[in-house]
Amino acid sequence: MATIMRGLEAEAYDRQYDDRELLRRILAYFRPYRRKVVIISVAVALMSAANAALPIVVANGVDMIARTHNNRLLPLLIGIIFLTGVGVWGLNWIRRQLTTEVIADVILAMRQDAFAAAVQQDLSFYDRFSSGRVVSRITSDTQEFGEVIVLSTDVINQLTVALILIVVLFTIEWRLTLLVLAMAPFVAIAALSFRRLARRVTRQSSRAIAEVNKAIQEAVTGIRVAKNFRQEQAIYDQFRGVNWQAYEINVRRSFVLANIFPTLNVLSGIGTAVLVYFGGRTAVFGVISVAAWYLFVATVDRFWFPVTNVSAFWSQFQAGLSAVERVFALIDAEPAVIQTDNKPVPPLRGEIIFNSVSFRYSEQEQVLRDFSLHISPGESIALVGHTGAGKSSIIKLIARFYEFQAGEILVDGLDIRSLDLKTYRKQLGIVSQVPFLFAGTVADNIRYGRPEATDAEIEAMARRIGNGEWLETLPDGLNSEVGERGSRLSMGQRQLVALTRVLVQQPHIFILDEATASVDPFTESQIQHALNLIMANRTSIIIAHRLSTVRSADRIIVLQKGRIIESGNHDELLAQGGHYAELYDTYFRHQSPRYQPQSGEYGFVRKPTEARE
Repeated sequence: MATIMRGLEAEAYDRQYDDRELLRRILAYFRPYRRKVVIISVAVALMSAANAALPIVVANGVDMIARTHNNRLLPLLIGIIFLTGVGVWGLNWIRRQLTTEVIADVILAMRQDAFAAAVQQDLSFYDRFSSGRVVSRITSDTQEFGEVIVLSTDVINQLTVALILIVVLFTIEWRLTLLVLAMAPFVAIAALSFRRLARRVTRQSSRAIAEVNKAIQEAVTGIRVAKNFRQEQAIYDQFRGVNWQAYEINVRRSFVLANIFPTLNVLSGIGTAVLVYFGGRTAVFGVISVAAWYLFVATVDRFWFPVTNVSAFWSQFQAGLSAVERVFALIDAEPAVIQTDNKPVPPLRGEIIFNSVSFRYSEQEQVLRDFSLHISPGESIALVGHTGAGKSSIIKLIARFYEFQAGEILVDGLDIRSLDLKTYRKQLGIVSQVPFLFAGTVADNIRYGRPEATDAEIEAMARRIGNGEWLETLPDGLNSEVGERGSRLSMGQRQLVALTRVLVQQPHIFILDEATASVDPFTESQIQHALNLIMANRTSIIIAHRLSTVRSADRIIVLQKGRIIESGNHDELLAQGGHYAELYDTYFRHQSPRYQPQSGEYGFVRKPTEARE
């Protein structure tokens, strides 16, 4: 069992709701469609009444024909049966049509809420939780909930029939009816005994499906890497293991759900047998007529069918509750980034101040401790340091993607935690180290920075970079398809598209995590031209990997283990011969046009005549 359930633990944001709270939340989604729900309820009630009354009408009609020997009543009886059948069919069509519409609307609203919650989560949420599992909650779980709700209308119909038949049974023989009611709780108890088990196995099944979605997403996303390292079989084997785990769990779930109905049928069969025995004895002693006893037994048989259906459905209903529980857990997940206010953000000058900021990704991963930094409006800052020095964390905190634990960050004197994030981030231009492009054209991706930008504005902005020469390298210029995640473009072209997207946005603060990929000299010059355009007259914070960017920065901040150990411009820091000079030798010197390597211990050494620039 432990092996089967490995990797299917609940997420940290999962929670368990009681049935009453879940039903309250679910009803809130149905409230906007109350008119359709009322029509569905009326249709179900009329159908139930017709289905319950039909055998009584038939029995009384046949009895009347037999007593009066009036065969002319037979066509009338047949007509009533036909019209009742047509009426039930019509009511059922209305019920099905409206139910489909309402369920589709509810699932639509629920998915929108779940997706909105996922989008609003901060980046630390996706550091901790798999996006594939999140996708499973938004798609698979909402769909399963919808299917259970569709079934619920059938159950309500059958429950109404059962209630009507109880009244009929009382009119035939009240003592035997009390016996039926005395046995009904045993059926209900048996059904409820499956409740907790059905809820648990369904929750496990949902997690297993989420794992399958996660494995598929990772495999498809990383297929290029897998092919590069000839690991197609490895990712297939991994998927096969996850898929087999889901298979075993779903077999267990199906076994539990499949045994509910037979168990209840056995109990209802025992109840019918008891009624046949005692009812036969009462008929023999003349307490009721044989015909009445037979009608009672036939009606009881029709009564047990909806009762067992309702009882069996309770466990399936738990499956729906389990699915919607996972959806609500995603919707209710508390974000780590919490704003204390939503102050409107005026046009920013770009002054940024870190006052004794402490930040950690986890208890074991302290990144910044008592960190202070002042960036003046319009100043360009280059952050340099070894991996893990805290460079990326600084720009993530400025963008308010993560929550810091102590200190304060001020932008133009305003506490960053009190600002309206949407209007604040609108004034930030952010380019990540690996630019992400959406499927579509180059123009579509540039317009993402400012959706209202016209084609003429986009083309004019694109041609500002190196006189538009980079557009000539694209097969169809701005109309070139970029492919999934920009796969049809080179890394340099993706960077240029991302930079143009920021240019169109015209941000007041520019944040760049420079890509480390090597590009050809032509693309390098185009990228540098784009950076110069963006950095002009605006505050810029850049994690620098290019020598040209480092040298053009107004100030270079040298970081080590979350602390500032050196600060100054390129020449000043080289003259100090400290940590920056070591970083320069390691990362930047080979980018200098004056650098001429010779063979040596590590493949090349610097000429003795080469001095630090």
